[in-house]
Amino acid sequence: MDAEATEFLRDMKDRQEIYDCLMRYSRGIERLDREMLLSAYHEDAVDDYGDTYVGDVQGFVEAVFALNSKYQEFTQHHITNHRCEIDGDVAHCESYFLFRCINKVPPWYNLASGRYIDRFEKRNGRWAIAERICVVEARDEISGANGNDNETTYVSATRDCCDPSYQRPLTVDRSRFMR
Repeated sequence: MDAEATEFLRDMKDRQEIYDCLMRYSRGIERLDREMLLSAYHEDAVDDYGDTYVGDVQGFVEAVFALNSKYQEFTQHHITNHRCEIDGDVAHCESYFLFRCINKVPPWYNLASGRYIDRFEKRNGRWAIAERICVVEARDEISGANGNDNETTYVSATRDCCDPSYQRPLTVDRSRFMR
């Protein structure tokens, strides 16, 4: 096999492994499978999920499982558009999501959408999330009765080059960490 074909196969393999990681993330949350969810992250990963949680990945898993167990009967995270820029053993990804859930008490349904902005790293041959910022851009009336007015709990999205998806390298603002 020539060098160009070898490079192409490596690129495609890396992209598939990154996408598979995103699918493990979604399945881990839906099934409340701690091991599967943690497999999507490096041990020292950090996550910014607005008012849900900002900090290390262990704390995120605890927070999201507690939230989902207490309030939701079922959740679904659909990954739609996915963009991935690979530079060696670092990848910057932007994955659009749709979140839908059935609550345990009325209102029964919630819907939100946004983007996962990730810095993936390949360490010891394994791709996983190193840093993530969750940007919520649209919510139903239950979660956002006033639309996105005065939304400060999540990192703000913008429709220009100031959007966090342009940040290289992507880093979570440590001053936002929850104590």
